[in-house]
Amino acid sequence: MNATDKLRENVSLPFEQARAMPSEVYTSEDFLKHELSDIFSKDWFCVGRASALANPGDYVTQELAGQPIAVIRDRDGTLRAMSNVCLHRMSTLLEGRGNKRSIVCPYHAWTYNLDGSLRGAPAMTLNDGFCKDSYKLPQVRCEEWLGWIFVSLNMDAPSVATQLAQVENLVSGYDMTNYTETFYETHLWDTNWKVLAENFMESYHLPVCHAGTIGGLSKLEEMVCPPGLPTFNYHTILKDDKLRIAMAHKNNTRLSGEMRRTTFLLAIYPSLLITLTPGYFWYLTLHPEGVGKVRIGFGGGMSDDYADDDDAQDNFTKLKELLDEVNVEDKGCTEKVYRGLCSTLAKPGHLSHLERPNYDFARYISARIEAAKA
Repeated sequence: MNATDKLRENVSLPFEQARAMPSEVYTSEDFLKHELSDIFSKDWFCVGRASALANPGDYVTQELAGQPIAVIRDRDGTLRAMSNVCLHRMSTLLEGRGNKRSIVCPYHAWTYNLDGSLRGAPAMTLNDGFCKDSYKLPQVRCEEWLGWIFVSLNMDAPSVATQLAQVENLVSGYDMTNYTETFYETHLWDTNWKVLAENFMESYHLPVCHAGTIGGLSKLEEMVCPPGLPTFNYHTILKDDKLRIAMAHKNNTRLSGEMRRTTFLLAIYPSLLITLTPGYFWYLTLHPEGVGKVRIGFGGGMSDDYADDDDAQDNFTKLKELLDEVNVEDKGCTEKVYRGLCSTLAKPGHLSHLERPNYDFARYISARIEAAKA
């Protein structure tokens, strides 16, 4: 029985009897090919926050299912996604993040405008077939939703706003559009992307994995893990006022009662993972770099409610230091899990009620791969 069949059998059980996903789902090269072709090539993928691309020429690059992509704000202020491959000898064009007045190929200096049209190409006048106006970088679908930038290689995917309407309703009082990113980093960890996604989706591990940082603040009995929905899952935890910027700002009249101290942990499929508090947020975007490596985009910032508070940025700086320590702990835990999964003696155990999001994530993956076979 291959990994796809084992996963189908795994998710056919009701949650009350469910086990963790079979190890082959994490270690099979063939299963990864299906994930890239049936999930990452077809669903929306988040490349970060629109606030990080505020000015004309600001850009971010991403390789999505083998396709190099650049997202750039053009001179009219429009966010565009396009192929990040030169139309001459097919070098990649931009790297990382930054700002450019134009896109210049590092190989032969073919130069593109911010909308992807070709501006100029040196030493091409003797080629009778060359016509500058016939060249434009292929465009990729790009949508902005609540301040997030999504791209998709699938021209038929329903809009982000349609797919995530229930998320928008769930966190409407947080006004997620008005959170400004203040840091962004990339990391490469030695684990499978799903291991890290699942690690985010459950807070069952907090008291143990994060014993040196936030574990003592985690009350398992206060965690709520409702059933997931087709495009996302979530769970909630309650924060106390030890960290003021985790609470709703005094000027926030949108939230009341316990919602003023409620943190949502949103897992938007396939791999946007958001910790959203009334005062700050941080997030991960995950893309596989092989069965045993995951490339991570790690960013965060504060609600604009706190923008004028004198001590807010200092509080956030201290929070970022804590998040870095938490990341070190998560890296150690998730890399240990992947090493264990590679063992011939590895067998998945039953899930806790606090791991309901993991079960729903497994069902999503299985459904996507099964739909592609139909």
